[in-house]
Amino acid sequence: MDDRKHISMKLTPQRLAILEYLENNKDHPSASDIYNAISERFPTMSFATVYNTLKTLKMKDTIRELAIDPDKKRFDPDTTPHHHLICTGCGKIVDIHSEFILELAEGEKCGFEVTGNHVDFYGLCPRCKNRGEKTFHEGS
Repeated sequence: MDDRKHISMKLTPQRLAILEYLENNKDHPSASDIYNAISERFPTMSFATVYNTLKTLKMKDTIRELAIDPDKKRFDPDTTPHHHLICTGCGKIVDIHSEFILELAEGEKCGFEVTGNHVDFYGLCPRCKNRGEKTFHEGS
């Protein structure tokens, strides 16, 4: 059994507020997004509380950390296998629950045993497209 699932975390009112904020959240918030959303209710709460709670939740596999945004980590409470559609204008992230069958030739695996994949699609959301935003994606 994976010991990470048994990491204990005292459920303070601040941590409960973080958990409530993340529950069914489809916005893929950053730690600062979460802090800004709940700090008004808990003015003495530190940013470290949010960060450490997210770190613990990640270790318990109850959230996933996304490295989509080069400027800040984003968090996804949906841990089921899925992919993402990412707006290159505003950074909006949308879940895609379709399955994509991707096969690597044996020579492309570099000795890896492939156990899964994650596909990110980049483009402009309707709002950015209507505003005439330019498409930009580093590494493209």
